[in-house]
Amino acid sequence: MQFTVLAAIIPDAQEESVIEIAKKAGAGSVTILHGKNIGLKEKKVFFGLTLEENVSVLLFILPKKISITIFKTLKKELKLDEKENKNGIILTFALSHLAGMEDEEIELFEEEIINDL
Repeated sequence: MQFTVLAAIIPDAQEESVIEIAKKAGAGSVTILHGKNIGLKEKKVFFGLTLEENVSVLLFILPKKISITIFKTLKKELKLDEKENKNGIILTFALSHLAGMEDEEIELFEEEIINDL
């Protein structure tokens, strides 16, 4: 089975809703990283503190076939095709090696793929 990482870089406030959307579309577990978004434009300064947007980076490890469905679902639900997109970025990249994934999750993915056939 080929695996893909789907990464969603989104505003912190959308973290729970994006996880829910991804799980409804077939995602399993997720790893969440927190960071700050530093864009092209200079950020606002308030009393000497730079105000930067806090973001969550959601990392899903998925079978390639399922990742495409989840990618399309998130793209649509987050309206990422709109010109004034403020909902984040999603991307995928292939995995060449993987160790440590729970057997239960792999079995769940195998069942989903079989059911799709």
